[in-house]
Amino acid sequence: MKPKKNPKADLNRDSGLFFVIGLTIVLFITWRALEYKSYDNTTEAIIIAHMAEPDLDEEVPLIENIKLPPPVAPPVAPAVIEIVEDAEEIEESVILSTETDQNATVDAPIIAVDDIVFDEVEEDITIPFAVIEDVPIFPGCEKGTKDQQRACFQRKVQEHVVKNFKYPPIAVEMGIQGKVYVQFIIDEKGYITNIKTRGPDKLLEKEAQRIIASLPQMMPGKQRGRAVKVPYSIPVSFKLM
Repeated sequence: MKPKKNPKADLNRDSGLFFVIGLTIVLFITWRALEYKSYDNTTEAIIIAHMAEPDLDEEVPLIENIKLPPPVAPPVAPAVIEIVEDAEEIEESVILSTETDQNATVDAPIIAVDDIVFDEVEEDITIPFAVIEDVPIFPGCEKGTKDQQRACFQRKVQEHVVKNFKYPPIAVEMGIQGKVYVQFIIDEKGYITNIKTRGPDKLLEKEAQRIIASLPQMMPGKQRGRAVKVPYSIPVSFKLM
């Protein structure tokens, strides 16, 4: 093996530095290649094509000239104006003053206290069923104490509902069931009024209203001896077996 010209020279001393410089140059070239963008001439071609189009002439619509008749000439005033004298006499009506003097007295009729008539206004009183003194009496519940009449009223209403109950056929076919809450008022003459229903379906509400509307006339409820309106509510259950 031949000895080196300069034994102190180290050829591998700067190899790492040259490697880093070369790697940096390669990465820079690669980055620039990735970032390079090219643009086509599509926009320019569209502009040139638009400019090359021929001008389009708009066709002006023809308007027909409608000949109107000449206007009617106004009436010509007569050359000589004749003055007619008004010979009819007009009677002027005299308007009398309706103002009164401060010293004038007005004769007003004297009304006695006995001649004054007061119109009695009947109050629309509604007493709940739970607190009314005399409950409405269902036909057949006239006998017994007030508590017995109250219990008889509730029992008779339930029996009436069971007796007149008819399940709507359409509701049976559709499988509709549930509970309908019915509220009604027994007026001062014992008739059933103001029936209100609330339930899961209109068919059931209509049937419950029909049942309550068929209740018979009762003796009205009384509060301090006076007939009053009494509200009452009852649930009607519709259940398919």
